[in-house]
Amino acid sequence: MVAPLSAWPWENLGVFKYLLYGPLAAKVLYSWIYEDTIKDLWCLHILVICALRGFIHQLWSSYSTTLFLTRNRRIKQEGVDFKQIDREWDWDNFLILHALLAYMACLIFPSLDDLPLWNPKGFITLLFLHVTVSEPLYYWAHRYFHEGYLFTHYHSLHHSSSVTHPYTAGHATFLEHLILCVVIGIPMAGSIMMGYGSTSMVYGYVSAFDFLRCLGHSNVEVVPHEVFIKLPFLKYFLYTPTYHSLHHTEMGTNFCLFMPLFDAMGNTLSRNSWQLHKKISSDSAKNGRVPDFVFLAHGVDLTSSMHAPFVFRSFASVPFSTRIFLLPLLPVAFLVMLIMWAWSKTFLVSFYNLRGHLHQTWVVPRFGFQYFLPFAMEGINKRIEEAILRADRIGVKVISLAALNKNEALNGGGTLFVEKHPDLKVRVVHGNTLTAAVILNEIPKDVEEVFLTGATSKLGRAIALYLCRRRVRVLMLTLSTERFQKIQTEAPADCQNYLVQVTKYQAAQNCKTWIVGKWITPRQQSWAPSGTHFHQFVVPPILAFRRDCTYGDLAAMRLPDDVEGLGSCEYTMERGVVHACHAGGVVHQLEGWTHHEVGAIDVDRIDIVWKAALKHGLRPVSSM
Repeated sequence: MVAPLSAWPWENLGVFKYLLYGPLAAKVLYSWIYEDTIKDLWCLHILVICALRGFIHQLWSSYSTTLFLTRNRRIKQEGVDFKQIDREWDWDNFLILHALLAYMACLIFPSLDDLPLWNPKGFITLLFLHVTVSEPLYYWAHRYFHEGYLFTHYHSLHHSSSVTHPYTAGHATFLEHLILCVVIGIPMAGSIMMGYGSTSMVYGYVSAFDFLRCLGHSNVEVVPHEVFIKLPFLKYFLYTPTYHSLHHTEMGTNFCLFMPLFDAMGNTLSRNSWQLHKKISSDSAKNGRVPDFVFLAHGVDLTSSMHAPFVFRSFASVPFSTRIFLLPLLPVAFLVMLIMWAWSKTFLVSFYNLRGHLHQTWVVPRFGFQYFLPFAMEGINKRIEEAILRADRIGVKVISLAALNKNEALNGGGTLFVEKHPDLKVRVVHGNTLTAAVILNEIPKDVEEVFLTGATSKLGRAIALYLCRRRVRVLMLTLSTERFQKIQTEAPADCQNYLVQVTKYQAAQNCKTWIVGKWITPRQQSWAPSGTHFHQFVVPPILAFRRDCTYGDLAAMRLPDDVEGLGSCEYTMERGVVHACHAGGVVHQLEGWTHHEVGAIDVDRIDIVWKAALKHGLRPVSSM
C-alpha cells in the first residue's frame, strides 16, 4: 500500500500536469487583454518565479553535464544512467506544488499586491529567520526522514539516485516537498508579516535557495578549498557539493540544509568532509582517468546539436527526432556553430564504463554539411589529427572514427593519419569491418540476389566480395566499368560471375533485397518491387517513401547488458545502441588487437570481427 502523501496527485497526468498552471496564466491574460492592466500581479510573479527556478535547474544541469569543463571536478566518477534519468523525469513536480500554494496565499492575503519592490530590512529579517528557524527545522526534519518508516516510504526515493544531479534536488515525495514549502515559506512570511517584505526579497530568496540546492547536488566541486583556508569559519556557514555528496554516500552524516554548523552542533558532521573537499578541489588541475577507448564523433546538423546531454538531459536520453519546441533555439544553435567553426577544439561529450574500461565520446566541432565544403576539409583533418595525437599522448588504446570523420575523400578512411604518424601507440579504427558484418548478417541466408548502390565504395566493395563468395548474385550499380572490374578481379575466379555491373535502377525491378550505400530519391525507390527491404549504410538514412516496402536502420549494435553509466542516445539510435563503427572500436579495444583498422576492409576479417562482437556480448539490434 502506498504511504499517505508519498505520491504526487498529478503523477498520472504526464505532460498535462502543466495545465495546472492554467488558472494563473488565464488570470494574467484576462487582466492584460480585457482590463488593460494586470490586477493580480502576483499571478504573473508566480509564473515568472517558476520559470526562473526551472531555468536555474536547467543551467546547473547543463553545467554539471558539460564534461569538457567539469570532468576533473566530478566527485563521483560514475555516470547518470537511463534508470536514474527516468526516475527523475518529473523532478519539476515541486514547482507546480509551490506555485499552487503561493497562489492560495495570494488569495488569502490580497495585501501581497501592495509589497514594495525593495526593502533592505526585509533581507536582514529573512536571513535571520532562515538561520534561526529554517536551517534547524530542515536539519531535524531531515534526520527524522532517515529513520525507519519515514525513510523506507518517503526519503529512500531521493536516495535512489546513485549519482547526484541538479534534478536530484527536486526528486522527492509529495510530503517532503510540503515540508520544504514550510522551510522556504517561514522566512518570507515572517518578513512580510513584520512589514519588511518586498518583491525583490521573494525573487532573491527563492532563487538563492534553488541555486544552493542545485549546487549541493551538482556532483561537481566548484568551491575552491583555498577559501576555507583563508576564511576557516566559512566552512560552517556554506556547504559544498563534496559535503553533500558524503550525505548520499554515508547516509548518517551531513544532514544540514546549507550550513554545516548544524551538523557540527548535532554531532553528525562527517570527519571526511574537509579532507575530501580539499582533495577533489586540489585534483581539479590534474588530468583525470585516461579512457581506454574513444569514439570520435561529429555533429550532424543544427537541430541534432541540441541532442547533446549538456543541452537537455531528458531529450538526449531518447532517440533523436526533430521537436517543435527546439525550433526557436535554431538561431542560437547557428551562432554556436559559427563560434565553433571559428574557434574550437575537439571536446568530450559523454562516457560510460564497460567491464572496468572507460569509454568516451569526443566530438569534432563540425557539422555534416561542412565535410562537403572543399575549403573546410583541411581544417577538419587537422581537428581529427589533433584528437588522435592527443589520444596517443594521454595513453588511449583505441580511437574509432565516426561516419564522416573517416570519409574516403577526406583522409582515406584514416589512412592519412596512420601513414603520417607511423609510431602511433593508439590504434586508429574506422569500424567499417563490423559495419559490413552487421549489414551482411541482416540479409537472410536464402537470398540469391541483391541490388547494391554505392557499390564501389569501401563498404560496397566489401559487401559485394563477401556475398559473391556466398554465391549470391550482386547487381552493382556503378557507371565506372574500371572500378567495377577492379573489384571483380579481387573475387575468387569461380565467384567473379556473381558480380554484375548495372547502370540503371530499372535493373533491380525484380530484386527484393536492396543494399543502399548511396542516397536514393523516392523516384529511384519506385523501381523496387513491392515487398522490398532496404538495407542501408548511407548517412543520412533514405526517406521511407514506400509503404509496401520495409526499411532497415543504419548498421548498429546493442552494447552489453553490463554497461554502466550510459545515459544518452547516440543520435537516432535506441537506448544502449551505438553505430556499428562505434561498436567496432569497442570490440577492437576489448579484444586487445594491436593493428590499425584503416583503409580498405579486409573481407577475410568480417566473420572474425563479428564473432568477437558476439563473444563480448554485443548484439545485433535486428535480433531484439
